[in-house]
Amino acid sequence: MDQDVVHRVKSDPNYRKLVTTRSRFGWTLTWAMMIVYYGFTLLVAFNKEFMGTRIGEGVMTWGIPLGLFVILFTILVTGIYVRRANRQYDELTDAIRKKVQA
Repeated sequence: MDQDVVHRVKSDPNYRKLVTTRSRFGWTLTWAMMIVYYGFTLLVAFNKEFMGTRIGEGVMTWGIPLGLFVILFTILVTGIYVRRANRQYDELTDAIRKKVQA
């Protein structure tokens, strides 16, 4: 890539906005996912009694719905990121591309 193009991209305010917002949002979702995942792992490791407690009269324990929640939360976080990327980040990327190519 030509150094002039690189300089124009890096000096574009949309590029700085894209990098800042994408990084901040990505780290926010990463921390949320880590809290859920490691919270579940810590429950399994240190609170086996709770995780093995039956729900109602059936055979299901708290570990099953909490494990399912971790899986669904992962899918939700991924969907949230993809939705924002398709709406906001793609618009900023297109604006940067148009300005640099002009």
